[in-house]
Amino acid sequence: MEVSKRIAGLTGGGSDGWDILRKSREMIAAGVDVVELTIGEHDRRTEPEILDEMARSARLGHTGYAALPGTDTLRDAIAARVSERTGVATARENVVVTPGAQSALFAAHVAACDPGDVALFIDPYYATYPGTIRGVGAVARAVSARAEAGFQPDARDLDAAAKGARSLLINSPNNPTGVVYTRETMDGIADVAKAHDLWIISDEVYDTQLWTGAHVSPRQLPGMAERCLVAGSLSKSHAMTGSRLGWIVGPAEAMEHVENLSTHTTYGVPGFIQDAGLFALQQGPAFEERIGAPFRRRHAAVLAYLTERGLPVVPSSASMYLMVDVRRTGLSGEAFAERLLGEHHIAVMPGESFGHAAAGHLRVALTVEDSRLMDAIRTLANVVESLSADAA
Repeated sequence: MEVSKRIAGLTGGGSDGWDILRKSREMIAAGVDVVELTIGEHDRRTEPEILDEMARSARLGHTGYAALPGTDTLRDAIAARVSERTGVATARENVVVTPGAQSALFAAHVAACDPGDVALFIDPYYATYPGTIRGVGAVARAVSARAEAGFQPDARDLDAAAKGARSLLINSPNNPTGVVYTRETMDGIADVAKAHDLWIISDEVYDTQLWTGAHVSPRQLPGMAERCLVAGSLSKSHAMTGSRLGWIVGPAEAMEHVENLSTHTTYGVPGFIQDAGLFALQQGPAFEERIGAPFRRRHAAVLAYLTERGLPVVPSSASMYLMVDVRRTGLSGEAFAERLLGEHHIAVMPGESFGHAAAGHLRVALTVEDSRLMDAIRTLANVVESLSADAA
């Protein structure tokens, strides 16, 4: 028997983008000491007090079926958080709790697109985006953001691609680039959405990892709240990646349908995890700043070092990543990453894992202890300089 064309075609017939990660994990399993700067996984685990609350809730019996859209208390807390951060009035009716932001993005596309509809997304992109779109039966169409424009998407390019489209997926602060979309960029996105009657699906999981500037959610722009579906989670803000606790925020009527989708797919999130998530949110901004502090510090240190060495770095102001331009070496990002892993046991993600626009770049995750990270960065810089001299 053959599987469906939909599931067989999730990657579009190519790589899913995680080849370097798999190779590095195989090397580690074989006993090789690899500095893994690949995925956005905190090097500190979920805080003990959150785990204590999770265990307490489970022992008290919150281990059965949980409320499908999420517990009222958690949805209220998420709504209050969104209202405070964006200035947009948000109530529990606007929130559905999901098993992580990835599930929220899938639900958002199910809500926005029918099979065969065109769904836009911006390149560079998080590696799962096109597969998520294909998974709901929509047609994935990339719109490139150019390196020379600081990876800010151009409204003219979006407008040209939007004819006949149903949705546009955006991600700011951005993974993989660390770029934060400016107000001008967001206004252009809003104008295109209104002109072409698009749903905007906004992945905002990095909204607390903002080191300079300001984050603008498209939902807070005039006339946009009713056409925005926003994905969030506690994965990055509270180091709860494995807890799989996220949410989708949107118009109340749309959320009723998303709740119905949850009934037929995930059937909710365990109650003891929701209780732990509520506790985490109740710890306030100071707690989130503590979780983000290592990445703020490392981001500043690595950016300063690479700039001093004269290596081109994408103008990043957020997230746990930096993207380095290695095109002057004459190698693709993939070839450079393979060489760095094979010869120096340092694993980074090639820009090609995130689309065509970031080809010739590397995404470096700032996810190991400071001194080990800086040793790896010095090696990376030395390799870039050596290969650049050979290519000259």
